[in-house]
Parts: sequence; C-alpha cells; structure tokens
Amino acid sequence: MTLIGLAYNQKPEPTELASPASEGVRQEDGELARPDEEPPSKRVGLSIAELIARDEFAEWDSPTTIAAVESALSRLGKVVRLEANEDFPERLRATRPDIVFNIAEGFHGVNREAHVPAICEFFGIPYSGSDPFTLSLCLVVESVEDLKSAAAKKLNLPLFVKPLHEGSSKGITDSNLCFDRKHLIRQTEFLLENYKQPVLVEEYLPGKEFTCAVLGNGIEATVLPIVGMNFDTLPKGALPIYSFDAKFVWDRPENPLDIFQCPARITRELQASIERVTLDAFRVLGCRDWARIDVRLDASGVPNVLEVNPLPGILPDPADNSCLPKAARAAGIGYEELIQNCLKYAAARQGVDLGRSLSLGSGAQSAPALAASASA
Repeated sequence: MTLIGLAYNQKPEPTELASPASEGVRQEDGELARPDEEPPSKRVGLSIAELIARDEFAEWDSPTTIAAVESALSRLGKVVRLEANEDFPERLRATRPDIVFNIAEGFHGVNREAHVPAICEFFGIPYSGSDPFTLSLCLVVESVEDLKSAAAKKLNLPLFVKPLHEGSSKGITDSNLCFDRKHLIRQTEFLLENYKQPVLVEEYLPGKEFTCAVLGNGIEATVLPIVGMNFDTLPKGALPIYSFDAKFVWDRPENPLDIFQCPARITRELQASIERVTLDAFRVLGCRDWARIDVRLDASGVPNVLEVNPLPGILPDPADNSCLPKAARAAGIGYEELIQNCLKYAAARQGVDLGRSLSLGSGAQSAPALAASASA
C-alpha cells in the first residue's frame, strides 16, 4: 500500500495564544469573533501584541481541515501525519513515505513555505505542489527613505502597501490604501515596524477582482470556474479589498458574507482573458499540481495578476468561503476528489505508482473536462 506523508501546520488552540486581541477572542478554528463596534480595519496603530493575536497563525490549518485532507488521502493509501515543526526532518527520514502531500505553510523566515519541499528534496522524497512564488508589478521598499526614490515617484496615487512575505491577507487592512504621500509614509512605517520585512508598494487597481483555481500540469493545466468577488456585501464604509477583516472577522459561519460568485458572471471574452493571464502566470512561475491565482482589473478592464498562491486554502466546509474548493464544487468536483486529484497529479509527474491503492484513473483526468464544461 502506498505510504502518504501529510505535511501540515496546525493552528494552536485559543489557550495557547499569548496575546488575545482587544476586539475579540480566537475561536477553535483560530479566527476572530465578529466585533460589535466599528470595523477593526478602521483603527490605526494596532500594537504588536494585537497583530500577533489577529493574524500570526492565519495561514495554518485547523484540526478540521487537516482531518478532512487525511480522510481524502486515506482512499489512496496509508496516511501518516508529519507536522512541520522542528522534528519534521527526522520524522520524515524515519518514515520515508512514497510521497508527501504538502499543505504546510511554515513559520520562521521569508522562505518558510519552501521548507517542507526543500527537506523532501534533500531526502529524495516526492512531494505535491510547487515552491512558493509571488507575482506582483510593484516596488519593494525596505525603509521609508526608499519611498523618496525616483522609482517610487513614478508610481501614481492611490497606492496600496502590504507586507512582502505574508499570505492569508495578513497585514492587509483598509489603511493600506494610501491616497496621499503622508498616509503612504505613515502606513509603510507601521508595516515595516510590525512585520519586520520589506513592504510592497503598488498602484491600486480599481477594477473587479477574481480568484482562479488551477489544477494540473503543463499544457494540461486547467482553470476551474472563476470566482468573482462582490465587495458590495462588505460592511458600510469598508473599501473594496479582500482584507484580513473581510476574510476572518466579518465573514463568520453564523453570519456569512455573500462575497463570492462562482462561476463569475462575466463575458466570455473577459473569462478567456482572465484564464489566459492565469495560466501564463501558473506556467511561467513553474507552479505544479494546483494553485490559486488572484487577478484584478485595471481602470481599462485589463486583468492583472495580484498574487500566485501555490499553497491555497482548502477548507472542507462549503459554508466557509474557501475559494479553491468552491471552484471545484462548481466544476462538479467534490472535496475528497479534489484532494485526491492533486496527489494524483503530483504522483504522475514524479513517477510515483499509486496503483497499489487506486490507479490514476477518471478522477485526475476528468477534472479538466469538468472544469471546461462548468465554465463554458
């Protein structure tokens, strides 16, 4: 039987968190309770302790997600959990699985998402997915003085600033949209001080935003039904951005935001343009097996790549706004089949034989056809 290693990072329990946020407490899934007062993104100058409690573990997976992934993979072989902590290299070497299904985001350092893939390569163990990449047409600044450079002066206001090495909307609030230079400097200082990393400064794209799930490899890679974002459902006064608050605070299971539309109601011409940009980014950056790519239109309606996420969120509950599973469901692909397809693509790419458990059959091969029919 195929031995499958599941590499992951699990969100800590609420009692393990050192610094509770003033606007709420963490729930079992590591998210924040919905505030009763003004949107947190309107507040300026969160303390470091508040920031840690708000979003430090936002990228990690809940026990529910980890269990759902394990259940899906168990149909393809025997699954052994390999939490990506300091003991991971030793346990990986001792276990030596046939292939590793990687959803570990890592913790320390700017290259943390690459730790598990790098360790797997060191031991010669096949693994799913890509090395982490981000694509953005922007300026990277490491100090406020950099904003005075000639390059910065060529960028047209309004400008959007965000931490360079984060995911899951960590560090993204309404305050990141800067309409004047004074605000730009103040918010850049805040991000540099609290996130201890360079800051991206990019021209704000005023058009509609979409997120695109991709399955497969090479010329066979396929875009699943496109997810469109409806920012009109955000609280009154909130800016049209998918911020940390929009993702984890305002959108709660007991009072969900109807923020996503899948398939997005767009023209065939725009759909083709978004899919072309998405697949170009997926291929040129060497993404593999699966990814989620965020796209936003400029003032002329031209799609621009905001971010390439090679480790996309995969929450199993349809009530959660997890975009890749949402796109898969719109293509007729259930959650377990989605997880299995991703491992099958990875196994086929690396010559790993899953035939001892389940051959590479209709699941992975039918996904592109399902996607095409659902988005047509």
